[in-house]
Amino acid sequence: MKVKVIPVLEDNYMYLIIEEHTREAVAVDVAVAERLLEVAGREGVSLTTVLSTHHHWDHTRGNAELAHMLPGLAVMGADERICALTRRLEHGEGLQFGAIHVRCLLTPGHTSGHMSYFLWEDECPDPPALFSGTAQPGLIYLPNSTVPSLPPSDPLCSLGDALSVAGCGWHLEDTAQQMYQSLAKTLGTLPPQTKVFCGHEHTLSNLEFAQKVEPCNEHVQAKLSWAQDRDDADVPTVPSTLGEELMYNPFLRVTEDAVRAFTGQVAPAQVLEALCRERARFQLAVEPPQPQVRALLALQWGLLSTHQEK
Repeated sequence: MKVKVIPVLEDNYMYLIIEEHTREAVAVDVAVAERLLEVAGREGVSLTTVLSTHHHWDHTRGNAELAHMLPGLAVMGADERICALTRRLEHGEGLQFGAIHVRCLLTPGHTSGHMSYFLWEDECPDPPALFSGTAQPGLIYLPNSTVPSLPPSDPLCSLGDALSVAGCGWHLEDTAQQMYQSLAKTLGTLPPQTKVFCGHEHTLSNLEFAQKVEPCNEHVQAKLSWAQDRDDADVPTVPSTLGEELMYNPFLRVTEDAVRAFTGQVAPAQVLEALCRERARFQLAVEPPQPQVRALLALQWGLLSTHQEK
């Protein structure tokens, strides 16, 4: 199994997964159809399936065009809002592409119909892969009864917006308590060498915020310096590892004294909620978006006061 990481749009990543014996390929979160086909053509593979993690436009905007260009293409996901969907998947459902096995895992959080995909090959030294275009800070809720055993080889984990390098996705369709429960139940079961591939390139700003949260954290300082060098060279910062994230990602450090002190909260879910709100404030101050996006984020995190409150 070969995974191609494809940068698209302003800061998105989409993925092309190649079964190296049959040369069949599966795409995850198609944002730009032509770019995906360009990579698939260069690799000499036959693209048969699209796995969409959720319905947001920057993860599915290429589905319809791709389906038009490739008649018979299967577009799969768990949410009826996904563009050009041909098959709705259920939690725990299994798929197979050549030697590649897929376990579909419903992981609501960033959106209510979010699906993660766990991929592996039997008797293969290559690591498995978990693609989760968006859940929430780390938030892949995998009931024990549906989680495949991780092989002893180095796991590969692509968390997309759920867990980015030193950060997490925006809280949209779930509560902080549910987010934390998913975080505690799932990431705690993954080995520290798990490779983390995210859906967006937000590493530099994430680490700048992490430094604000924990100014004395040497791991944050070292990673920030490294990320600045990567940014100067215009090189992606993915992947990281879960073990690394636990050292510098504040959203995975909600029980640490320094992070609790920064938020003024003690309960993990409340710390997580406060961190997300402060991250939104930080983003709005450092990198003001378009007015419509700014208003949406402000409303989402309660950063706008009502007339009466003023």
